[in-house]
Amino acid sequence: MELKLNNNLKNVPVSGIRRFGALAAKKEGCVFLSIGEPDFDTPQNIKDAACSALDRGVTHYPPNVGTAALLDEISAFEQKNGRGYSRDGIIFTVGATEALFTALCGILNPNDEVIIPVPAFGLYEQIVNFCGAKCVFYDTSADGFQLSFEKLSALITDRTKAIILNSPNNPTGVVYSRASVNAVCRAVSGKPVFVISDEVYRDLSYVDSVPSVSDCPELLGQSLIVQSFSKPYAMTGWRAGYLMGDPSVIGEIKKIHQLAVVSGVSFVMEACITALHEDTDAMRGEYRARRDYVCSRLDEMGLCYEKPQGAFYVFPSVERFNIPSEEFCTRLIDEAGLCLVPGSCFGKDGYVRISYCYSRQNLREGLDRLSAFINSL
Repeated sequence: MELKLNNNLKNVPVSGIRRFGALAAKKEGCVFLSIGEPDFDTPQNIKDAACSALDRGVTHYPPNVGTAALLDEISAFEQKNGRGYSRDGIIFTVGATEALFTALCGILNPNDEVIIPVPAFGLYEQIVNFCGAKCVFYDTSADGFQLSFEKLSALITDRTKAIILNSPNNPTGVVYSRASVNAVCRAVSGKPVFVISDEVYRDLSYVDSVPSVSDCPELLGQSLIVQSFSKPYAMTGWRAGYLMGDPSVIGEIKKIHQLAVVSGVSFVMEACITALHEDTDAMRGEYRARRDYVCSRLDEMGLCYEKPQGAFYVFPSVERFNIPSEEFCTRLIDEAGLCLVPGSCFGKDGYVRISYCYSRQNLREGLDRLSAFINSL
């Protein structure tokens, strides 16, 4: 007897980031500059809020989309950032991953098309494939990883259901310019196309503002904004995020959330209320200093890159070595004991992603090894 699974699972590859991490784990003494996880601990007052909630017996089912207190705090927090989403337009999710899954499963039908500017986080492609929809990739590398109205418009068809944006971007660290965001608004306005904006690194940016499609009033009804507590508050293990959108849309796609997880965790919600009042300047300042150090080392090596304006990644080109990025990173592990992530994992060969959410000592050692490896080629 053959038991058959969902056919769409065949189109969902294993995470390339995890695959290279497993390969590097077999190399004794390998230095990792590959994972996008803050090396800071969660601030103590956030942990205290969770402990206090547990002591008070906050261990029962919360409302499906989150407590009123948390949703009001998220709404107020987002309004300070110029995003006017009311309580009934927000779902508290189990991380940004569930927010993305809920959003895409809620809007996609088989054979719909989703435009994904690349390089891009691989999860987008995996979820779209699982939904039975089709990815349409838009290579942004020729334009400094920014968006063009003409190029984007040329990809939109009557089957286009959504465009996925990510700014600050993983893996490039680039922040979409106002011109890029306006290009999206012009290309999509008046068309039955959703814009899913993954803004999980917004509060780890090094610029005064991060333009967003939520700044475009004409797109409010068709925009879905994904946020997370993981990156800015060093809360990756807490699995806390949220999805925002028009209440009429959120009211329907919250059914996916209820089916998948019922709700987020009650006492984690209490901790997230505290997190929204946390000052992240110190962590952001440290990431900025690490970015500057990494960029100075890449300059010494003669590697080209777009200077990151946010997040904690840099995406240098290795095209001049005429080695596919997977081979480059495999050899880097074997010959130099350094784990980076090949650009192919993000849909763009010829580049590698360096994560700088590691200690200064790890960064120094890792970049020393990268320099020695490059000099050996």
